[in-house]
Amino acid sequence: MKYSNRNQALLLLNDGTIFYGKSIGIEGKTFGEVCFNTGMTGYQEIFTDPSYFGQIMVATNAHIGNYGVHADETDSDSIKIAGLVCKNFSFNYSRPDAEGSLLEYFEKVNLVAISDVDTRALVSYIRNHGAQNAVICTDGTPVEELKKQLADVPNMKGLELASTVSTKEAYFFGDEKATFKVAALDLGIKTNILRCLAERDCYIKVFPYNATFEELKAFNPDGYFLSNGPGDPEPLKGVQQVALQIIAENKPVFGICLGHQTLALANGISTYKMFNGHRGINHPVMNVITNRGEITSQNHGFAVNREELEKHPDFEITHLHLNDGTVAGMRMKNKAVFSVQYHPEASPGPHDARYLFDQFVDNIKESKK
Repeated sequence: MKYSNRNQALLLLNDGTIFYGKSIGIEGKTFGEVCFNTGMTGYQEIFTDPSYFGQIMVATNAHIGNYGVHADETDSDSIKIAGLVCKNFSFNYSRPDAEGSLLEYFEKVNLVAISDVDTRALVSYIRNHGAQNAVICTDGTPVEELKKQLADVPNMKGLELASTVSTKEAYFFGDEKATFKVAALDLGIKTNILRCLAERDCYIKVFPYNATFEELKAFNPDGYFLSNGPGDPEPLKGVQQVALQIIAENKPVFGICLGHQTLALANGISTYKMFNGHRGINHPVMNVITNRGEITSQNHGFAVNREELEKHPDFEITHLHLNDGTVAGMRMKNKAVFSVQYHPEASPGPHDARYLFDQFVDNIKESKK
């Protein structure tokens, strides 16, 4: 491999802390909320997850790019992260069926990335000081100028981002001859969620985030799905109203992440911004209904207020995060409506929570009797 001289680069946090590294070769600046993911594999799924829109991703795994990229491993139509921070960036890849290198993948969208960073120190800092806005700079812009530009970047709290990643036009997924029909509200839906539903004999129509209940109902679905997505759920007033109308329809409902939070807000249960969120593929969750543990994939910076949920007459907690006791799942007591704060569709894994899709389909079967 030929040696190449790479430019110095830096990551500047909102509180003025600087971490130094090297550019992977794409010059420029990128801004966003810095967060980290603990996954050992699945970097392409992470980079294309719409829930990460507007965020600078810190990869805790030491090597990123070593197995290249493949079209089958995307969770949306494009890269969604704002930028990448890693320890070792692999310019070469070893997987025989890879379709190209990660550098080529990034160059297509001019994604700014920094490597050779002490990511262990950075992750420890974020863990102790909380998620905050940051900028990756690889073009030599003076630090004082970067600080001025960073000060103008909006905080994630109060930021509505679903509209930026949602489909503009409704589309279909799966076999139109499938037994069940599901109307999915796209707040930033992952492709693998659609695959998991289609594998369970569902034909899905995916609607834009601002679709009306009448538009969803016109599909005559057997059940409704509220997807994951980026940003603060609180500003999504229209989606919350649609969620109430969907619940009143008395058909099965399943929500994931942002959809889960939206269901809570629609029913008067508040959400809040977490100190640094849950992101990674090794989060322990307890199903309090079955008393079984699950290892889950998670990606969220907001959570449902547990105290308010416990007091709500129509809802009950179904899952709890074992690290901090936050709400990981809930359901309605008198309707086939449930939601979780994590990702049961996670790919490449873990798959402990895939049963939730079966539960949703079982609810649909029961409702059709």
